[in-house]
Amino acid sequence: MRDRVRPAHRGATMTTAPPTPPDTDPAAFVAALRRLKAWSGLSYRSLERRAADAGHALPYSTAATMLGRDRLPRAELVAAFVAACGLRGAEAEAWVDARTRIACGPVPAGAAAVRHAPSRRRTLLGVAALLTALLGGALASGVLTEDENVTETRTAHGATETR
Repeated sequence: MRDRVRPAHRGATMTTAPPTPPDTDPAAFVAALRRLKAWSGLSYRSLERRAADAGHALPYSTAATMLGRDRLPRAELVAAFVAACGLRGAEAEAWVDARTRIACGPVPAGAAAVRHAPSRRRTLLGVAALLTALLGGALASGVLTEDENVTETRTAHGATETR
């Protein structure tokens, strides 16, 4: 990450890199968001204005509530907050990606290699449905009906012939 010049308290400036997002748990993530706010040096009202300038909605009360809890904030709030703090591009995406990884939970070891075979019951139900459809179609088309000798036919003029 690149260094940024940010305003520090009492009018001085200092060069520091913004904090990086952890992807361990919601409490650590929100703590890192608090560090990001401190790094920015902005008030909640300033964050609200800067989020609006970046095209996001981030009411100051929502930002304060978000940082006061240990629950994972919604992705759109994280995007608005990091944009308001001055992060752009890959730096901002890293925060949203970390939030997504935490929300999805850890990936179990070997999860990619595990494939679930269809259950036996589901397979049997599929076979039964297929057979029912085939038999129904065959009966409807007359393939499985017994041919009977026709003893009586009608001619085009309505007369009846017997064979």
